[in-house]
Amino acid sequence: MENYTKNSFSIKSWAEEDRPREKMQLKGKHSLSDAELLAILMGSGNREESAVVLGQKILQSVDCDLNELGKRNIKELMKFKGVGEAKAISIIAALEIGRRRQLTDIKTRPQIKSSRTAYDLLAPILVDLPHEEFWILLLNRGNRVMGREKVSMGGVTGTVVDGKVIFKKALLGNATSIILCHNHPSGTLRPSQADIDITKKLKTAGKTLDISVVDHLIVSELGYYSFADEGMM
Repeated sequence: MENYTKNSFSIKSWAEEDRPREKMQLKGKHSLSDAELLAILMGSGNREESAVVLGQKILQSVDCDLNELGKRNIKELMKFKGVGEAKAISIIAALEIGRRRQLTDIKTRPQIKSSRTAYDLLAPILVDLPHEEFWILLLNRGNRVMGREKVSMGGVTGTVVDGKVIFKKALLGNATSIILCHNHPSGTLRPSQADIDITKKLKTAGKTLDISVVDHLIVSELGYYSFADEGMM
């Protein structure tokens, strides 16, 4: 249950200067800590802790990593005293909105100027996944992104990549070049021999179709590995 007695640490009972909602109104959203933002979502803490302290506890459980918090499910969040189903759902929904906000940039057809640009467009999709997925970015002659396509989905240790599927998507999307990308749920950024082999195979196939394979990114919550940056393309 999420409703407590009058002794509960409800935000309404705090001194005005300590209330995160009022702080946001007075100083703006950027003035709030992550714990204070969580406190606004939850509205109250428990009998022993304020919502901000509870938020701090939740963040400490994931080493203050919001990406890691985004992986938590309802039952895991409900393990914290004072977090019921409604609060857990609110937290998960807010983090999902933030993730989706990052995905809307594709509508502006951003130009790929570095591996980091490509990573920023694909990381929100891939870094939280417990399984491997393989995606491609479709680029035009000006290196602007025309589309983002999922090619395959696999298990924890790998996924099957079919070159015919990749280049069919590239041809249908009128792409002149593509960037390959897949995630490593284990967190390691080192390419496997299979990663190296499929990159070489797809690069060769692309030359036949006059579609350049310009990079292959491996992403995880630790960052990314770029074949192009490492001189492996």
